Amino acid sequence: MIKQTLVFCNPASLSLKDRQLVIKREGEVCVTRPIEDIGFIVIESQMVHVSIPLFNALAENNVSVILCNGKMMPSSIVTPLVGNTTQGETYRYQIEASLPTKKSIWKQIVEAKIYNQAQLLYQLGKDGDELKPYWKNVKSGDTDNREGAASRIYWRILFGNDFFRERGAEDAPNCLLNYGYAILRAAVARALVGSGLSPVLGVFHRNRYNAFPLADDVMEPYRPFVDQLVYELYQKGARSLTPETKRSLLSILTVDVGMGEVNKPLSLALSSTTASLVRVFSGEEKQIQCPLLL
Repeated sequence: MIKQTLVFCNPASLSLKDRQLVIKREGEVCVTRPIEDIGFIVIESQMVHVSIPLFNALAENNVSVILCNGKMMPSSIVTPLVGNTTQGETYRYQIEASLPTKKSIWKQIVEAKIYNQAQLLYQLGKDGDELKPYWKNVKSGDTDNREGAASRIYWRILFGNDFFRERGAEDAPNCLLNYGYAILRAAVARALVGSGLSPVLGVFHRNRYNAFPLADDVMEPYRPFVDQLVYELYQKGARSLTPETKRSLLSILTVDVGMGEVNKPLSLALSSTTASLVRVFSGEEKQIQCPLLL
């Protein structure tokens, strides 16, 4: 089941009653939404009030709450501490995972990311062949940083020689990419918690100031899906984050993703990826399920 994404751009009061999210706006009739149908809540307005009982109910149902700053850019994610009945066991798998296992996981992630980048370039009528030597020759742990080298080529081909990819930049298409990646990151964190994994224990990303390094690992092969959406918006003239472009970027959660022989909405594909990651950590399997750009 695809969960709903609710976005609050204007002042509102959010509370809990009878397992329902109650939305109250001044001068309007209250609206309710079943909490079990919600996957994500994005709060843009600084004048939205949320009750503590509602926060607890959202956490119990693994609903990710994305909070935005004064510039209406996602700045933090609220996720539950417990999202799976076997979470303690899964944490042990993560902590005890060997270095070769982690290197193998990162190799697979990098291969899938570069492959999807190449497929996107092909779809857009651009030269994806330049990336073929990179995703075909990733070493265990990507020790020679094929990911970084491929990314430099990829961005040049995708947006031109003058484009510089920069986090936090407010120019387009950077601002569109940053927003889309923030939504994707929250979705990955939610899927990880739902599978009993800790987003804090990364495979490759280990920055001490990063609260979600495993989310940053797992989201890598999914980034080209955001890039595809951003490229389409940019070609249509999108140069800033308007309510319309944000709605379009939020649709990233429902785009079709290839997972083996079946297609799934991205939010469901993420759960397949994180569930397979648990099996790799536990030693049941060697391969994680990575998405394929259709």
